[in-house]
Amino acid sequence: MTEKTASVHWEGQGKEGKGQISTESGALERYPYGFASRFEDDRRGTNPEEILAAAHAACFTMAFSFACDKAGFATEKVDTQARVRLKKEGEGFVIDRIALTLKAAVPGIEEARFQEIALAAKRECPLSKALASVTEVSLQATLEEVAA
Repeated sequence: MTEKTASVHWEGQGKEGKGQISTESGALERYPYGFASRFEDDRRGTNPEEILAAAHAACFTMAFSFACDKAGFATEKVDTQARVRLKKEGEGFVIDRIALTLKAAVPGIEEARFQEIALAAKRECPLSKALASVTEVSLQATLEEVAA
C-alpha cells in the first residue's frame, strides 16, 4: 500500500485569490495557480485539470507498459497525452471528458493485441478507476514502427 500527499495554500477571495500547490516529492513546490491559469490563458501557473491530465497520462502509460511486459512484449517507447475538459454545468463545473492518446513502439506485437492491451490498461489503471464518474474517457492508440 502506498499513500502520496499534496497540499495547497490559498490566499484571497475567488477570482482575485492565488494558490500554491506543493507535492510530497517536491516535483511541485509552491507552484502557482489561480483563476487566470485555470479559466484564462495565464501560462505562469497550473490548474487542477492539467495536473489531473498529467496524473492520468502517467498512470495509464505505466499500466500499459506493465501489461505489455506481462504479455511478453517489451515497450520500446510510449508517449501518452491526456486532454481533460472542464465544462460549465448549471452553477458549477464538471469534468465531462478525458481523451487519452497513446503512441507506442512495441516490437513484435500485432495491431489487434496492441489495441487489446491498450484498452485493458485504460480500464485497469488506478486513475481510470478513480475517474469512473467521468462521462466519456476515450482512447486513441497508435502502434508505431519500431526503429531498425
